[in-house]
Amino acid sequence: MASTINYNLNGFDSIPQTIPHFCFEAFRRHNKSDALAFKIENVWNYLNGNEIIERVKRIAFGLAAMGVKAGDRVAIISENRPEWSFVDLAILSLRAVNVPIYTTQAVEQIRFILENSGAKMLFVSGKKLWKHAENAVQSVERIEKIVFFDAEDKLEGNSRIITLAEVEIEGDAHARIDSDVFDNALAEIRADDLATIIYTSGTTGEPKGVMLSHENFVSNILAISKGLPIKSTDRSLAVLPLSHIFERTVFYVLCSNGVSIHYCSAFDQLASHLQEVKPTIMTAVPRLFEQVYHKIVKKGKAAGGWKTRLFEWALVVGQEYWDAKDKHDSVSAVLASKHAIANRLVFSKWREGVGGSLRFFVSGGAPLSKKLSYAFWAAGIPILQGYGMTEACITCANRPDENKVGSIGVPFDGIEMKIAEKDGEVLIRGKCVMRGYYDNPEETARVLDDEGFYHTGDVGYTDADGHFYITDRLKDLFKLSNGKYVAPLQVESLLKQSPLISQPVVVGSGRKQVGALIVPDWDALKEDMKAAGFEVDGTREELCENPDFVKRVQRDAVDLTRELSDYERVKRVYLLPREFSIDKGEMTPTLKIKRSVVDEKYEEAIDQICGN
Repeated sequence: MASTINYNLNGFDSIPQTIPHFCFEAFRRHNKSDALAFKIENVWNYLNGNEIIERVKRIAFGLAAMGVKAGDRVAIISENRPEWSFVDLAILSLRAVNVPIYTTQAVEQIRFILENSGAKMLFVSGKKLWKHAENAVQSVERIEKIVFFDAEDKLEGNSRIITLAEVEIEGDAHARIDSDVFDNALAEIRADDLATIIYTSGTTGEPKGVMLSHENFVSNILAISKGLPIKSTDRSLAVLPLSHIFERTVFYVLCSNGVSIHYCSAFDQLASHLQEVKPTIMTAVPRLFEQVYHKIVKKGKAAGGWKTRLFEWALVVGQEYWDAKDKHDSVSAVLASKHAIANRLVFSKWREGVGGSLRFFVSGGAPLSKKLSYAFWAAGIPILQGYGMTEACITCANRPDENKVGSIGVPFDGIEMKIAEKDGEVLIRGKCVMRGYYDNPEETARVLDDEGFYHTGDVGYTDADGHFYITDRLKDLFKLSNGKYVAPLQVESLLKQSPLISQPVVVGSGRKQVGALIVPDWDALKEDMKAAGFEVDGTREELCENPDFVKRVQRDAVDLTRELSDYERVKRVYLLPREFSIDKGEMTPTLKIKRSVVDEKYEEAIDQICGN
């Protein structure tokens, strides 16, 4: 497997073939005192490599004693925490299969995943998630045991419920009886063994179970480690859910390279964790950057007087500087001097806000606008956009020394990507591509062709340097009544630059013109309107009907889309009082908009702003 990649992993003499071998070997070789870190009651706790291995072994022994064997499905629904990773590695060490479930998954989808996968055991973090998942789990008779991470949350009166501590106690006893169970199971794992079934969030229809083998992940570990400058001295903060392919793969990559990984279980902890951990590398999604950027802009403009003028000047200088760098234009001495001043007086504070030590972010999941990318790069916070999906792990990314803002970079070694001549669809081939969808041969045949290419459903193009660009999803493209096609994702990425806009959904399929359903950032919008002398009292529903509020948001939408072709520009907007949500069926667990649901639910509003 590794012979196709000229590669030298941090600290390894030979290349392990499975996920547990990779992670255990890295934990042993580096044995860092802070290999994994987590926070409890305002105190950071650290685990060294040997401690982690022992925890995993105890859990694996316990699972074996409870009847978990090769091929069995074991599900996990939990926030990010070290127990997630311990259980994951224990499952894989027994040649069993991990079935991760999003904490935001709808109840009916949880039931479907447990039944469809045939899971025999479920791990749950505690009472909060159990309350959410209980109705789904209770009807699944195949589930033999439900294991709580938090012992204090264990519910009495349910014979199926036990705690992780009890599993480990059972593991200790089992290890004394048969100490070879773990090593024998580990020796039997093969690269082509099934490692996980990850169910896609499904913008339409039932979730599909993506089958990924150890080889899928290991090939990705090797390719990414070669492509990005990851050091064993790095620190990382895991804030994206481990149930998602992006953070899960990144965890394996960082672990294998000896990076210290700190868990962040909720977004509201992120600001304090950044200051305390001071990460050097980190993964994130555009939504995070948008929120951080808007907070920075809000604070900068609220300063008043010369401070606000300095802040606004620095933003303009930063945009000009990185626009020139991105286009490989020469940066004049005057512009370089201006950027140095802006860097010292303004941008240095941005770096402090993310801990002050960050070497680079890797962003994925959705497009990030050029304006935001340039702003962060100008501040000395590089964002490397990448690309991947559950069916093919992480396939490409920009590199620190070869970054093209707006692109998703170039493929990692051993991964082939191309653009289909027929419709511009992005196709992927390589060892990172899934086996197929579990128990769904029809859908598998639809997306995997005879040549081994996976059909992503994304539309894109490449430039002369081999960088790939994604313009939209094939199924999201819509046609106006004049026959013109519109790519909504690209338009939405522009709208998100406005500090007044929280969630935009571009609409207009079959209509005369493009419009946008917009959930404002209500705090920012009210402040803006109040400063302009308008009355801001009233409910959100009332303010959505206020023509002055509508015109203010519409002005930003028109300005931000002005450089697009006329038929792509947002002409009118419709304000909504609350954010789109998973609970109401408008978004997937990975926060993608279900456009067909939104189109149906807001049909009258769309007719109003886009015409029939």
